[in-house]
Amino acid sequence: MAESLEVRLCELMIERGWTLSVAETTTGGLICSRIVSVPGSSAFFERGLVPYSARAKTQALGLPESLLMRCGAVSGEVAASMAEAVGRTSHSTLGLAETGIAGPIRGRSPKPLGTSYIALWTPEGVRCENFAFEGDRGRIRERIAEQALAIVVAYLEDAA
Repeated sequence: MAESLEVRLCELMIERGWTLSVAETTTGGLICSRIVSVPGSSAFFERGLVPYSARAKTQALGLPESLLMRCGAVSGEVAASMAEAVGRTSHSTLGLAETGIAGPIRGRSPKPLGTSYIALWTPEGVRCENFAFEGDRGRIRERIAEQALAIVVAYLEDAA
C-alpha cells in the first residue's frame, strides 16, 4: 500500500527539523485536517488559518486590500502573498496557501469553477502554480488539498 502524502510530509519535515504553517480558503481546513491526522505532526505543524473572506485575508494575514482589489482573491498573486504571510508571521520554515473556486455557484470572479492557485513559501522564495480541477464542490476541494500536500512533499524530496 502506498504511503499517504501526509505521512510522507510528516517524515520529511521531522527529518529536517522544519516547521510548516498553512493558510487555506477553498479547502476550509482539509489540508490542516490531513496533516494533524498523522501522529507526530505536532513536531512540525505550527498553525493553520482559514481566512475565507477578503476581510479575513487582510486582518489575519495583513494582505493589502489593494492587492485583493487589483488581482482578485483567486489569483496567483494572492496565493503567493498568503503563503509568505503565513510563513513569516508564524516564523515557520515553510508557508503553504491555496485559493480557488469550488462552486457550485461562481461568485464575482470570471474564472471558471475548479480554478485554484497553490503557493509554497520556502527559504528560496515563493512558488505558485495554477490548476483547473473538475468535479463537484467536494471533489474540487479534495483535489486542491491533495495537490497542495503533493507540492510540499515534492519540494522536500527535491531539497534532500
